[in-house]
Amino acid sequence: MFSRTTRHLAAASLFLPLLCAQASNGRDNGNAADAGSNGVGSTVRSIEYGTIEGIDNSATSRTLAWKGIPFAKPPVGELRWRPPADPEAWQGIRATKQFGNACSQYGRIYGPGANNRYDETIGTTLNQAVGSEDCLYLNIWRPATGKPKLPVIVFFHGGSNVSGYTADPMYEGSNLASTANAVVVTANFRLGILGFINLPQLKTGADADTDSGNFAILDSIKALQFIQRNIERFGGDPGNVTIMGESAGAINVYALLTSPRLAQANHKLFHRVVPMSGGLSLASTLPTGSIPTMSPASTYLAQGNALLQNLLIADGKATDTTSAQAYVATQTPEQIAAYLRGKSPSALFTTLLTRLAPAGLAGSGPIPDGTVVASDPIGAINAGSYVRVPVLAGNTRDEGKLFPAFLPLVSGVPGSARIVSDAQLFANHFNYNPEAPPQTRVEEWIAPAYLPVNAPVTGFTARAEQFNQVFFLASRDNILNALKARQPDVWYYRFDWDEQPAPWNDIYGAAHLFDLPFVFGNFGPSLMSNIMNTAANRPGRLALSNAMMRSIGSFARQGDPNNATLGVQWPTWPQKLIFDATPSELAISVQ
Repeated sequence: MFSRTTRHLAAASLFLPLLCAQASNGRDNGNAADAGSNGVGSTVRSIEYGTIEGIDNSATSRTLAWKGIPFAKPPVGELRWRPPADPEAWQGIRATKQFGNACSQYGRIYGPGANNRYDETIGTTLNQAVGSEDCLYLNIWRPATGKPKLPVIVFFHGGSNVSGYTADPMYEGSNLASTANAVVVTANFRLGILGFINLPQLKTGADADTDSGNFAILDSIKALQFIQRNIERFGGDPGNVTIMGESAGAINVYALLTSPRLAQANHKLFHRVVPMSGGLSLASTLPTGSIPTMSPASTYLAQGNALLQNLLIADGKATDTTSAQAYVATQTPEQIAAYLRGKSPSALFTTLLTRLAPAGLAGSGPIPDGTVVASDPIGAINAGSYVRVPVLAGNTRDEGKLFPAFLPLVSGVPGSARIVSDAQLFANHFNYNPEAPPQTRVEEWIAPAYLPVNAPVTGFTARAEQFNQVFFLASRDNILNALKARQPDVWYYRFDWDEQPAPWNDIYGAAHLFDLPFVFGNFGPSLMSNIMNTAANRPGRLALSNAMMRSIGSFARQGDPNNATLGVQWPTWPQKLIFDATPSELAISVQ
């Protein structure tokens, strides 16, 4: 276990450079004859690589599901740090009833832990290697109604682009598919330094994709290409695909929106975007004092070189940076690439956390290479060089409350505002009883310098809002204003729900990621479920979730989120819709 100081340094370096009817009986897709002719039931589908069989949940959630569908070869061995390749075809019927592996990452409080699910092992695997490099799988849910040509919603998870997994129960897609009347897809992508790397020795010069270093973005493009070719067989409309992402997933959605590769393509891979709590701005395009959501390629080059040098020092091939550089000069690029591909994920992550994080070089995110990812996404939008589609963006009101380690950046107070370790936090949240009287006090969580929580200027709420303004909202305004100058169809919401039992309503409020359970209609189990969900707030909570899912469904169908459940007319940006509820009923408004 690393020290709390090291963890906070790691956290800061990770986020700052970036910064979720009836059974079909085989008649729910454009390939019904395939299902019927196989004689195996309603969840058998023939896709381009072979035949798969999913799960019939029509009796419980009124949906059908397929989990763990491979959309690319495992990026292992020689395929590490290479663009995703088509998977091998298979014979017979492949069961697609379990989620694929989480991608290799180091353990964080959000999971996946040791078992690719939300369980107690998350608390024992913090900062340790978890997941697998064999991870390029996607999952599909659809209503069990038999209707074809449904809109498709593809979700890319958050996690600072260093963690996350589609098997997170918060991302289970059946409730969204049923309520939005859509086909819902979640897709894995490579993470951290396995997903984004800038190192000359890994660049062959043979193709721009490899040299871009943006393997996570290429994975997402590969998933979208798979969807274009296959989604009709699940009842989805390849001509109506919405890509949605939260946090790092939203950053990646913006990277796809502004990708030169996709902006220049004749055929669109997606037709609406829903970026939640993300942005994509270099420091050069933001007001002075803002914290950028995108780092320059030079930062990632420094990271790649530092990774290589520190691995060589750890292996005894060098004693310091100078001798490591000298050693590298004696090796061919092929030798260095083979050396790095021979390193285990555990060795890579240990070096990242113990050596690179203290130097502020542990972050990951889209690298502005100018080919796969725009060299300046805001400039690309201003020039009209992006995929022009309707946009529905959103933030939570109290984004900054989830990031107490960053508050010294805006408060001048040394040390994190949160005074418990990640292990303590996970243990508390995993075992908390929200129906019992409060089992903790705010003073046990927030440092004295930030108390009282609601004190003007110096309180935790005010300091968190300062961070929100210079990080989340600075990038929000930058990109949404640029988009609105080019197109009228830009909508925005703010999520204000903060009905958790005390003291969590003060510690979190409407914090970053708290809208995700509402978007998917899943309120447990998850890291936050035991501290946010009570019988008392259930009526309002479920009503708000229903309104949010129906709004996303409306947007996916028609490119406009307005629908009858809102009770108000949702205007376009810069006006905003406020998603909120009392414990018992909706409280949606417009500002």
